[in-house]
Amino acid sequence: VQLQASGGGLVQPGASLRLSCAASGNIFSINRMGWYRQAPGKQRELVATITSTSSINYADAVKGRFTISRDYAKNTVDLQMNSLLPEDTAVYYCNAYRTIGRTDYWGAGTQVTVSS
Repeated sequence: VQLQASGGGLVQPGASLRLSCAASGNIFSINRMGWYRQAPGKQRELVATITSTSSINYADAVKGRFTISRDYAKNTVDLQMNSLLPEDTAVYYCNAYRTIGRTDYWGAGTQVTVSS
């Protein structure tokens, strides 16, 4: 499974960004896709995930500001980020999880910087 993310950048506080991740390869039985982030000096943390049954989970820090969505026909997962805060600054990673074998796949990160 290959994951290609796009959409990061530098924005001011309060602005919006949309991240997109396209999955390719053997995507059979990918149960869950989502986004994680890692800020400098911190561990990677969950941002949002969505399962194949459209069950969604958000980190408390992003609830009400971020929205995750999945296009099953295009094999993409998007993250709409609104009302961005400086603490949202991090490298964002796309993730896909295959239930069979309990395998995680990761894309190369995309930098999101929120600064005035």
